[in-house]
Amino acid sequence: MEKTREFQKNIYFCFIDYAKALDCVDHNKQWKILKEMGIPDHLICLLRNLYAGQEATVRTGHGTTDWFQVGKGVRQGCILSPCLFNLYAEYIMRNAGLEETQAGIKIVGRNINNLRYADDTTLMAESEGELKSLLMKVKEKSEKVGLKLNIQKTKIMASGPITSWEIDGETVETVSDFILGGSKITADGDCSHEIKRRLLLGRKVMTNLDSRDITLPTKVHLVKAMVFPVVMYGCESWTVKKAECRRIDGFELWCWRRLLRVPWTARRSSQSILKEISPGISLEGMMLKLKLQYFGHLMRRVDSLEKTDAGRDWGQEEKGTTEDEMAGWHH
Repeated sequence: MEKTREFQKNIYFCFIDYAKALDCVDHNKQWKILKEMGIPDHLICLLRNLYAGQEATVRTGHGTTDWFQVGKGVRQGCILSPCLFNLYAEYIMRNAGLEETQAGIKIVGRNINNLRYADDTTLMAESEGELKSLLMKVKEKSEKVGLKLNIQKTKIMASGPITSWEIDGETVETVSDFILGGSKITADGDCSHEIKRRLLLGRKVMTNLDSRDITLPTKVHLVKAMVFPVVMYGCESWTVKKAECRRIDGFELWCWRRLLRVPWTARRSSQSILKEISPGISLEGMMLKLKLQYFGHLMRRVDSLEKTDAGRDWGQEEKGTTEDEMAGWHH
């Protein structure tokens, strides 16, 4: 998203929400899909036997119902369930023709129009028309295998102009931000919103460490184990500017002052606070370490999509980022 803003391009997202996706997987269709996806017959037979003969009953305020056969849904908590649903979703995307279509965004010569994690599906395109076409294809193929879109929870987000959408008589909501995979993404592609949100979440966790019965060294370890991970979630992808660095440093100092019960009005330097706490590596340093670890992980991958400079494929348009903005970036 930062690259699209840098090269003054628009990007359109559709965050699909299926109505009770994992509970609507039809068993008979699942076995046919596995067959078409090239899964060996003996494995399909094992899975059929695993799901065969399932029965359930419902307890209500008026008594218990008769036992009935269960023909839909993957088992909750079973380690096979994510794989089975992923194959189900992959079948939908292939039949929707998403691999063949030119709609999507180009990254290092590769067309990307969907991102999926479990039952969370995100469609992407460079125009409103392309995105709507992708959505209708996915909707049609999903309904053929028993999955229905929850239009009320399906959201649209765009960095450019967009009109109101109606599907099956229901309006699809357009949002300016969305929580995806635990991280907040915004239409302008600015990660400062997510950084502020993470710092606020960290402050809420800090309120659990007010007990006077816990020693200071233990509290320091607890902050590093419970508070800092909440703040650092997803930091590998952040572009941290100087303003965000100051917020991060200020948050860390606030944590240590809270542990020592030193108010901001007290005339005490930050250096003396850090000397008493002896935290070792700073919060900002921890974030940098995670960034470097993630960078090394990508570089060790063979034929990694992320390994190539994505910026070269956005085109030769004049960039929208000024030298002053670049000077504010923290590397």
